[in-house]
Amino acid sequence: MRVALFTREFPPYIYGGAGVHVDYLTRELARKIEVEVHTFGDQHQLGGNPEVIGHQPWSEIVEGTTEKFKGALEALSVNLTSIKNLRNVSVVHTHTWYASMAGFLAKKLYNVPLVLTTHSLEPLRAWKAEQLGSGYAMSSWMEKTAIEDADAVVAVSNETKADIMRAYPNVDPKRIHVIYNGIDLKEYQKTSETSALQAFGVDPNVPYVLFVGRITRQKGVTHLVDAIQYFRPGTQVVLCAGAPDTPEIAAEMRAKVEAVQKINPRVIWIEKMVSKPEVIQLYSHAAVFCCPSVYEPFGIINLEAMACRTAVVASATGGIKEVVVEGETGFQVPFAADPVTNMPLQPEKFARDLAEKVNAVLADPGMQKRFGEAGRKRVEETFSWEAIADQTIALYRTLEKKQRAAG
Repeated sequence: MRVALFTREFPPYIYGGAGVHVDYLTRELARKIEVEVHTFGDQHQLGGNPEVIGHQPWSEIVEGTTEKFKGALEALSVNLTSIKNLRNVSVVHTHTWYASMAGFLAKKLYNVPLVLTTHSLEPLRAWKAEQLGSGYAMSSWMEKTAIEDADAVVAVSNETKADIMRAYPNVDPKRIHVIYNGIDLKEYQKTSETSALQAFGVDPNVPYVLFVGRITRQKGVTHLVDAIQYFRPGTQVVLCAGAPDTPEIAAEMRAKVEAVQKINPRVIWIEKMVSKPEVIQLYSHAAVFCCPSVYEPFGIINLEAMACRTAVVASATGGIKEVVVEGETGFQVPFAADPVTNMPLQPEKFARDLAEKVNAVLADPGMQKRFGEAGRKRVEETFSWEAIADQTIALYRTLEKKQRAAG
């Protein structure tokens, strides 16, 4: 069996959870089947397994478009380029809307089954219009067209399956399969190393609250910054936040951080996406990891923190509710969400509620240890990549069998 996998993110260009998912899933798949990866970029590993082929957007678009919808046009151009020369492929598998049309068109042109993994849904991310402009209509069309035509849709949580059924009622529920994200248990382990903390100016002797993620509406980082004023006095806060979606949210983030630093000088903002060894050190020494996402189909960063034996406080949304066990591995913070934008209807209350749960963990070192140990146990029992790859291959083989039977 040979599978063609289409993705925007692939090493070394990974900035989000979907990229992490593709990276580790591909490694496990390649141990058992042949895999070729088509990605956005200059990566090339020809003749290996996985075979990696990078594709650049069309120069006419790169050089000739300055509008916000440029990103959507670039994505479509890469989709078209990446399907030109598929050979001996049994199944095509796409990740995120950025690559969805490659799968849709490959299915039609090469008569192979299409698997589509949803890491998020465009109808539930109205704030993407801020990033893509009118290109948001195009990204929504690309996702809708592919997801409604896919032979199998992989939802990364049961909450995501429910979201798919609500957002795309034309998709047969029998075609939706829940396969969780995973974690590399050997790589993500608690470490005593503190060189990264020292390099970033983090005091390892002072308990700290950690955030890791992109600066985007979805990740809710500005709500966490709003919550800092309600943290216990003297709390050290480490915001590992980079890759802003837009100049506007970058400016908003900067203004909020600078304002809160006047109240709490222990707020440290690491304005970049740090390396894996660095983030493992940050997870390992945090008193509590906070994930304030307003929309999160799964939330792989919570797994990373739990694998490093760190207590978690996370918003009660999407797949997070299936990862973080309330009162056992951490706390969930519910909020009333706008039905269109998913943004909190009462942002001030959300900020205060985040702070209340964070403060509870900060005040109890015994709780920190209990949550951390329970979190590690949970990821070991439920979220290994090997099991997830096996489930994915079983789905491929079922579709391949159906395709052969249909002639």
